[in-house]
Amino acid sequence: MSQVLSELAIFSGRTHPQFTEGVCSSLDLKVGEVDVFEFSNENIFVQYKENIRSRDVFLIQPFCSPVNTSLMEMLVMIDAARRASAGRITAVIPYFGYGRSDKKDQPRVPITARLVANLLETAGADRILTMNLHAGQIQGFFNIPVDELTALDPISRYLQQQNQAEYTVVATDAGDEKRARDMAIRLSSPLAIIDKRRIGNSGETEALNVLGEVNGRNVFILDDEIDTAGTMVEAVRILRLNDAKDVIIGGYHAILSGPAVPRLKDAAVKEILVTDSVPIPEEKRLDNMNTISIAPLFAQAIERIHTGQSVGSLFNGTDDPQN
Repeated sequence: MSQVLSELAIFSGRTHPQFTEGVCSSLDLKVGEVDVFEFSNENIFVQYKENIRSRDVFLIQPFCSPVNTSLMEMLVMIDAARRASAGRITAVIPYFGYGRSDKKDQPRVPITARLVANLLETAGADRILTMNLHAGQIQGFFNIPVDELTALDPISRYLQQQNQAEYTVVATDAGDEKRARDMAIRLSSPLAIIDKRRIGNSGETEALNVLGEVNGRNVFILDDEIDTAGTMVEAVRILRLNDAKDVIIGGYHAILSGPAVPRLKDAAVKEILVTDSVPIPEEKRLDNMNTISIAPLFAQAIERIHTGQSVGSLFNGTDDPQN
């Protein structure tokens, strides 16, 4: 282990320990020892089994199923680290749950993403490391530094290596236009946007039209997360009606809740691209699903944060530590 990483300590919650192992493997470090469990009354208990006084501590936990337990566990881990006199505490959240509750778009509803930000700060987090937030403004909910990574590079590299860079990139709605445009630029591909309407609070959507040329073209549909897969399946349907050829769908976060798996199984798509930001149970892995690991990306970011280098330079092609 290099000298510069000697005071770095990385610990995992119970939600996705395989991801933490991948991060530590990339850094040639061992996962820190910590006991995390629930008493019979469901109260969470945390105890670090090694000295973390004055160390640079990174706690890794995506806020996915069980979402509320994952969140509460992170809060207790942060509090325990603060009380153990950690030098700095970074909450590493590959998937930021509650991210879709980012604005007050109806009467008498919460902005839960802001509440989660407040909870993390109050618990004692000094900074946040996350990836592909549902909305960029969530960064502004924090009064501490936030580094938001993106899986744009790993996914675009995969597509280029598979000689699939000639696809039209499709945004699932106007709100995802920037995300899809960034991918289209990376792949030197044209862009199309699906006009859709969300149906009440159910999370279901109805696709109405396609803005852009997809007739006779292969398409790559990109969304920030695949939850119930209703958006993706509806997008595939409208693209098929517009005579698109091969369809690949991609999501940075494979939540795959409710009817997602049977919907995707029946969607007749060539390939499903996701990352390992959340654990994917074996029963939810489809034959045409490929998982791209973003653990090395998080490892690079953690090393740069620890050594005071630029995290932004991971994405703009420069190694300038001041960038």
